[in-house]
Amino acid sequence: MSPLSINQVNEMEYEDFISTFGNVVEHCSLFAAAIWSQRPFHGVKQLHKTFCDFIDTLPKLGKEGILRSHPDLAGRIAERGLLTTESTKEQLAAELNTLTPEEKANLTRLNEAYKTKFGFPFVICARDNKKAAILSGLEARLENETEKEVIQGVEEVKKIAFYRLLDILQHEEAEKLIGGW
Repeated sequence: MSPLSINQVNEMEYEDFISTFGNVVEHCSLFAAAIWSQRPFHGVKQLHKTFCDFIDTLPKLGKEGILRSHPDLAGRIAERGLLTTESTKEQLAAELNTLTPEEKANLTRLNEAYKTKFGFPFVICARDNKKAAILSGLEARLENETEKEVIQGVEEVKKIAFYRLLDILQHEEAEKLIGGW
């Protein structure tokens, strides 16, 4: 699919908008449905802010739900080839397909410990990290309290959403936008 202009986005019918933006937040097409009526958007940054503002209005349980919608990094869903197109691309960018057996075992152990402690999967913006940073980040974030981890996880979701929007939309100065994180 060719990148869309913001004008094309603003002219989209409801169903097309949801189809296009329904996985900006993993498995949360409801978000796209909720923000469609806020058109017109003026650019990728404003569209991203609209997604983020919607996320910020959610109660803690809603934010935890967002985190639960994400797959484990290099987990069973990835092994079965059942990740969304976006998640597959992101996990490949982080080189999670090159884990050694020892790294894979460690990541699996840490993922399970994380889910046991917090009740949702570890979420990190894979495009901003490689496998070593992901492993060390997971280990470090296991020390957090739940409240802090919900906040951190949601901030990572927002970063992921921004990259996904950049994949969909035409934009100028993409590197400058990405550097804003």
